[in-house]
Amino acid sequence: MRSRFEPDRQLTARMVVTMFLLGLVYVAFIAALIVLLKSVVLVVIIAAALLGVQFWYSDRIALYAMHGRLVTPEEQPRLHGVIDRLCATADMPKPRVAVSDMDLPNAFATGRNADNAVVCVTTGLMRRLETEELEGVLAHELSHVAHRDVAVITIASFLGVIAGLVVRFAFYSQLFGGRDQRDQNTAVVFMAVMTVSALVYAISFLLIRALSRYRELAADRAAARLTGKPSVLASALTKVSGDIARIPTRDLRTAQAFNAFFFTPALGPGTTVAHLFSTHPTLERRIEALADISARLGEAGGEPHAGA
Repeated sequence: MRSRFEPDRQLTARMVVTMFLLGLVYVAFIAALIVLLKSVVLVVIIAAALLGVQFWYSDRIALYAMHGRLVTPEEQPRLHGVIDRLCATADMPKPRVAVSDMDLPNAFATGRNADNAVVCVTTGLMRRLETEELEGVLAHELSHVAHRDVAVITIASFLGVIAGLVVRFAFYSQLFGGRDQRDQNTAVVFMAVMTVSALVYAISFLLIRALSRYRELAADRAAARLTGKPSVLASALTKVSGDIARIPTRDLRTAQAFNAFFFTPALGPGTTVAHLFSTHPTLERRIEALADISARLGEAGGEPHAGA
């Protein structure tokens, strides 16, 4: 799919490198699974089934987890109107539109491709933002669809999920297995599998964070250039980030599993370590990047740079 969102070659290169490195790790990980389950066929079936579910049904899983529902133009005329205008400007197919009845102010895009994409906005976000600010946020989410990085993040996240499941499986198998299994050789095999799985999880975690932080900057940049209003997007970022810090911790924890897909991460105040390993750049970094774009657009006479 080609749209008027400016192509980001650095983002494309980073996605290719990330998937290549994760592919290498995945090969080693499959070998560890075979050692654990002692069945090539079983490993392939399990891996293919889980990957298929996450890839083909990621939109439904995300909407279910975030209490989202698809809405019609009659139900949400303001939201549909903004997305209609942005899609016409970007010359891209209109995704399905969903609303999550949550006070947490946020938005996300999901789906394996542009034809199956969903853009979901929380009622908390719509209530807090002016129409121009909402437009900036939605342009950010639509750029994820146009750049195809939603599908890449979905696939990349799969490896970490599987690694975590294998660690738990190995731990409980060793803990609750029969005494005849608890010989020295079995303990060594399980320890090796758990070590490899933990290493795979750590590597995928770091690779996804590195890609995710860049893709958020790329989406901010693409949205600012499409709308020609980087300062409005910066205003939305500041407002949303400030309000998220006041959301109850219990509600934030519920949403944190989807931080990689959100417009801004669901992190509370004082979470220094969480911000260090966040899926998003800091608010200050994003505002600074938007200020640079604003200066360049001003020098060019304020005209938006939609790209090819």
